[in-house]
Amino acid sequence: MRLTRSLASGLTRAAGDDPGVFWGVGDRGANISPADGASRFGIAGLHDLAGIDGAKVMPWLAVGPALARLRLQGNRIELEALHDLADSTGTPIGGLPVAGAAHAEHEPVFDLAGRPLGPSPGGADSEGIAALPDGTFWIAEEYGPSLLRVSRTGTVIERWVPRGMAQLFAGAGYPVRAVLPAIAAARKLNRGFEGIAASVDGSVLYVALQSPLAHPDRAAHRRSDLVRIWELDAADGTLLGEHVYPLDPPESFRRDVAAGAVRTDDVKVAELQLDSAGGLLVMERVTQTTKIYRTRLSPGNRAPAALSDPDTRPTLEQRTRADLVATRVPLLEKTLILSSDDHPELCADLEGMVLLGERQLLLANDSDYGVEGAETQFFLAEW
Repeated sequence: MRLTRSLASGLTRAAGDDPGVFWGVGDRGANISPADGASRFGIAGLHDLAGIDGAKVMPWLAVGPALARLRLQGNRIELEALHDLADSTGTPIGGLPVAGAAHAEHEPVFDLAGRPLGPSPGGADSEGIAALPDGTFWIAEEYGPSLLRVSRTGTVIERWVPRGMAQLFAGAGYPVRAVLPAIAAARKLNRGFEGIAASVDGSVLYVALQSPLAHPDRAAHRRSDLVRIWELDAADGTLLGEHVYPLDPPESFRRDVAAGAVRTDDVKVAELQLDSAGGLLVMERVTQTTKIYRTRLSPGNRAPAALSDPDTRPTLEQRTRADLVATRVPLLEKTLILSSDDHPELCADLEGMVLLGERQLLLANDSDYGVEGAETQFFLAEW
């Protein structure tokens, strides 16, 4: 197993930086399923873990979530600075999961010997990043799911978690505020916050869950093709509006279908970016195929506030598109900008996306720390 850094789970640009500078965030760290660890690398003792839902082996705990400053120079990407995400004492927060609440799913992780690891009250699976005008960043992560505000050197300034879950983060080493909608805690295992963007003035955050919530149960998640995108007040986490984003049917991801069966719950949102005209770019993918859509959020296409109440039944995830149309719940309209099915030169596992110009995107894959031999690749796309 040859492991490398992975720093492109999310990409962003910050105001005031040179035109070629952009920032990336790496996720929790190297991880592999027990089944792959046993079959691919012959690691003894992992076979018995293969049946545990969501189980992951983390072989390199010393390397975890990090903030990277990068520069595009001609046809080269240069790494200019690298900072571990760290608590107020300068200690890296690491990528171990937080403890799970009785009503919420949480990740089981193990070491190479098959021994349980964690939990860690300060750990994060960082996936998306957005820059603010004051030079700080908001990072979206999957475990809480939660949002971390960090400095340009990676220090966690504060963390926002769902209401009712603050006790799980006690001892994190930085301030924790339980201000996010409580319904976020119903995220499906390993499918928390994935994409995040910020308004130009930094007053509003746009946050996407990776998949439909497991609300009220996993069965609702498996059947649903409706993802929640939130507008949050960047000062206090107040939910300003919820929007319903319809995912494409699984059979439309052609490269993935060619590789094997694709299910509804394989489709997910990986990244968000605001464009200069106020549109929202949404990266939608399985594994091999990635699509980028443009949509627009407005007060007129917000969902009723009741859908963000955990006690509302039926939940959004229990409803069909026909149900929503019949009850006048708006669905976001979307326009396709790019599909990797039409560009075989684009690699699999695209996850990072940042606008460099009005109609120019820089895309990057998630190399998963090289666990399966992938390397980080960048692509320039125009439309």
